[in-house]
Amino acid sequence: MLTKYPHSTKPPGSSRTNSFWIDLLEPTDDEIRQVNAEWGLKVPSRAQLEEIETSSRLRCEGTVLYLSMPLNVWPAADGVSSGPVGFVFSNKVLVSVRFAELRSFTRVAARTESDRDIASSSAVFAALVEEMADAAADTLEKIAADLVTLSRETFRRSAPRQPRATRLTRLLRERLVTLGNMGETLSQIRESLLGLGRILDFTGDKAREWLGKDIELRLKTVRQDLTSLSDFEEHLFTKIHFLLDALLGFVNTEQNDIFKVLTIASVVGIPPTLIASMYGMNFHNMPELSWQWGYAYGLTLIALSTVIPILWFKRRGWW
Repeated sequence: MLTKYPHSTKPPGSSRTNSFWIDLLEPTDDEIRQVNAEWGLKVPSRAQLEEIETSSRLRCEGTVLYLSMPLNVWPAADGVSSGPVGFVFSNKVLVSVRFAELRSFTRVAARTESDRDIASSSAVFAALVEEMADAAADTLEKIAADLVTLSRETFRRSAPRQPRATRLTRLLRERLVTLGNMGETLSQIRESLLGLGRILDFTGDKAREWLGKDIELRLKTVRQDLTSLSDFEEHLFTKIHFLLDALLGFVNTEQNDIFKVLTIASVVGIPPTLIASMYGMNFHNMPELSWQWGYAYGLTLIALSTVIPILWFKRRGWW
């Protein structure tokens, strides 16, 4: 889908609109060819945007900058990860290429209709990177809040009711999956923050002559915000690793408790089994075979051989 901002018609005798922002959402080949022919640009395809080499992500041809952020995962409108985002940026027009509905682009598009300060390609680019930084900050804040909740649930000292073993195992597994998803999201955000930071550095270096002091200052502010966000992301990643180690420790403790119960049960069951098997051999010369109290004697031995190990384990604190 090809959208031009501001929405305008072609002036008489001209083949080009006066739009300063062209937003391509999942563009077709025909739409890309149309923009290329109309503006004399080289709009990249999705395959080109997904290249990971720095020379493919950032390059300058005359006064036109070609910028891309492979593996971009800014929050989409439907909550699903998006694809790469690319920009073709000049002092006359900004062409954005994306493959998912992104909140940042939707907000800037709405602002272009009412905000008179967004009236150039540079202003749109600055507004977009600001919104993208805000989106990353919102995502990090949500992860931080979720981590606080998860940490409190994991380390709370008292619970109204101790969950059963199967329920506790399921709960620990769910928390491990939650932490894994958080870690994956943070990893993707880190890559996106690094990509956006490289774009800002490259733009500030190559487009300094026509950006303007105001836009240059805004981009510098966003760059500082990205640095703080990267530090905060690193802090969250460390906290995730701490909680992961703690949960794995709880899993090991739970497994040790299970093995302890099985070990105690096997040890307690050995003496009664030995006594019962010994007196169940029915040899002719067994002294207790014809004894009147032999049955009661055998039951007493079995009971004592069961109770004594239990009391011993209890005294040792193993039970």
